[in-house]
Amino acid sequence: MSLGQNLFRRVAVLSLFFVGSASNAQMPGPMGPKPVGVIEIAQQPVPLVVTLPGRAVAYQSVAVRPRVEGVIEEILYTPGAELKVGDPLFRIDDASYRAQVAADLATLEKAKANYPVAKSQYQRAQKLAGSGYTEAQVESARSGLAEAQASLDAAKAALEYSQTRLGWTTVTSPIDGHPEVAAVSVGDLVSAGQSSALTTIVRSNPIYVDMVDASAHRISVRQQVDSGHLSLSENLAATLTLENGDVFQSAGKIVTLGNIVSTSTGTFTLRFSFENPEQVILPGMFLRGEFTLGTVNAFLIPQRAANRDKTGKLTVFIVDENQQARQLSLRDEGSFENNWIVYEGLNPGDKVIVDGLKSLQPGQAVSASKVNIDQNGLTRPANVVTE
Repeated sequence: MSLGQNLFRRVAVLSLFFVGSASNAQMPGPMGPKPVGVIEIAQQPVPLVVTLPGRAVAYQSVAVRPRVEGVIEEILYTPGAELKVGDPLFRIDDASYRAQVAADLATLEKAKANYPVAKSQYQRAQKLAGSGYTEAQVESARSGLAEAQASLDAAKAALEYSQTRLGWTTVTSPIDGHPEVAAVSVGDLVSAGQSSALTTIVRSNPIYVDMVDASAHRISVRQQVDSGHLSLSENLAATLTLENGDVFQSAGKIVTLGNIVSTSTGTFTLRFSFENPEQVILPGMFLRGEFTLGTVNAFLIPQRAANRDKTGKLTVFIVDENQQARQLSLRDEGSFENNWIVYEGLNPGDKVIVDGLKSLQPGQAVSASKVNIDQNGLTRPANVVTE
């Protein structure tokens, strides 16, 4: 073997030796318990706050239609201006209706004149019955009096009806509220009971807000109440968040909890009433409502400590008696101040892992130390006092 080949062979052997030594040096030793931060939980009274989508509904809404036929002569209101009950809206040509009132008034006067004559004839026939008046003549006089009375009553009713129709030629507001722009113009011919409205009047103070919830949630709430787990609030008061994120100034009162479940969506409607003097909320607006349903005795689990599995179940890790991480599935009921409200799946005194969750596996050995979670959701050692 040549000197060059021998030298190359020695260099190769030395290279393999150093590579093997480096690999052995980088191999990790046995891993110790994973450090984690935990909080010890306890049951406590927690307000059960429910947040639901909602839509504003007018307190009253009326589509104004004419009750008589005629030509629109004048529009008497300003769109958007506040109206009171009885304020005039439209005037319909009333010439034919005034003529009818005059004719019915004349008929009434004629009936009034005929009635005393018929009455006098009947009274005379009664007195002279058997001595100048036959029984047939008395009956005829009685019939004449009854006919005169009927004619008088009919004339009064006809006059009252024609006067009422004359009054309908001025279309008035049936409610307090704010009117929309007129759907007709001066000169348009309208008819009684037509399908199209002359205008629409809306009253939105107070205003209703309909909030939608799942019927399954209602069943769950009933079960919690029956089991004594949930104490319902005596008065449900709701707050609203507007479309731009602002919180509405006044609280709402419950009107009805709903009595019908939609067959297509499986939801029911809760209606609340809100004072709305400034017309901030208009019918049709979409809002978010929030109200405290009651108080539940439950655990508060920081949202940072929990995840949801593929089925939607809430899961957390706790430290078991063997100082290992154990994963639990929980039953929750909404949230409260960045915490999940949990009432099933945990026991008082359980140590829930809130820090060191990354890459944590069930059954993994852990080294637990107590921590506190501040108002910003950050963990700090339990022995550190923060201002």
